[in-house]
Amino acid sequence: MSAYTDNPLRVAVIGMGQRSAIARHVAEAVAADQRLQARVTAVADVTAAGSERGHVEYPDALVVEHHRELVGQVDAAIVTTPDWTHAEIAIDLLRAGIAVYLEKPLAITVEDADAVLNTAAETGTPLYVGHNFRHAAVVRLMREIVDRGEIGEVKAVWCRHFVGNGGDYYFKDWHADSSKVNSLLLQKASHDLDVIHALGGGDTARVVGMGSLSVYGDVTDRRDRSGELMGDWFSHDNWPPLAQTGLNPVVDVEDVSMVMMTLDNGVQASYEQCHFTPDYWRNYTVIGTEGRLENIGDTGGGVVKVWNHRRGWDTAGDREYPIDGVQDGHADADLLTMTEFLRSVVLGEPAELSPIAARAAVAAGALATRSLRTGSVPIDVPPLPAETIAHFSRPATHSTRPTTQSLSPTHPAQTVGS
Repeated sequence: MSAYTDNPLRVAVIGMGQRSAIARHVAEAVAADQRLQARVTAVADVTAAGSERGHVEYPDALVVEHHRELVGQVDAAIVTTPDWTHAEIAIDLLRAGIAVYLEKPLAITVEDADAVLNTAAETGTPLYVGHNFRHAAVVRLMREIVDRGEIGEVKAVWCRHFVGNGGDYYFKDWHADSSKVNSLLLQKASHDLDVIHALGGGDTARVVGMGSLSVYGDVTDRRDRSGELMGDWFSHDNWPPLAQTGLNPVVDVEDVSMVMMTLDNGVQASYEQCHFTPDYWRNYTVIGTEGRLENIGDTGGGVVKVWNHRRGWDTAGDREYPIDGVQDGHADADLLTMTEFLRSVVLGEPAELSPIAARAAVAAGALATRSLRTGSVPIDVPPLPAETIAHFSRPATHSTRPTTQSLSPTHPAQTVGS
């Protein structure tokens, strides 16, 4: 049992942008399991707009500018800042003994991802990476089918991702700037790369990437949207893609991309992503030695079908399983993810998703990007240090609160709302 059960866990939200809404699930998780005893007591954001949102969302919370000011004030932090700030903020917090919920992706390079994991291993401070899609109903259903052996031993996993909202979600702010995200093959695909690893039973060992900026680079209407959030401009009426307006001043990430992977257990996998489709969902196919499964729809109301008899083309399949959960978005998965984080810190329960798995998703996406930008050469994933792997293989029990230390004043990290 963790010593966090002695007093309520003081939680901070760092970055009051679009994704900070996940922190609302802290109260919901506590209401469902009062053993958790946690509440949001502080907010950090370097922007005036973000600070104001913090005051409105959490009127009783301490609101500060920099995450460094949280030392001694909180026990845990939910980091929902833009991707390029993740590594520095997480490392600072871990060194200060503040347990970290880090929104995916873990980092935008393999090197930074390794630095975060190595710091967590060295300090012993709890680290959790918010790969919420692991908890999505469609993913849980597909994993159950695989685990039951309905399609035999998995040999191949494919994923096609139709990112119909891509123009609004990713090309009107910092997501369109490769210096801030590396690529959307990392940023957007990290969910699916993680799921591919879960369904395939292994992590990517070698990758090859291909892709291009095929559409949005031709849109010349650009403007700075600092201070705005995605909800301020999103509309399904923003169509067709070439009619989009107000794209980010810098647009240099690919809007269509592909990666081929060999997992460390020999499973072959592929992922395809397109940001200018009219529909928005992802389609998985998992092929085993005795059949295959495929999802039609990826939220509540969809189905997962299984084929395990020989025939010609047949859309019906042999079995069909309904997908539960919300019919739009991923609020149910967000709640399960936040609950898992709180249980891991407050109760010392082991989390399903290890930070090593989060690093594997970063490695697949970041190295696939490097491959596609350097002539589609195959790239092997480097190993983590053995001591870091050993640390995250131990049971996640914390007998005492981490000892807080001063954060270095020489490395201020941005906490701009994501």
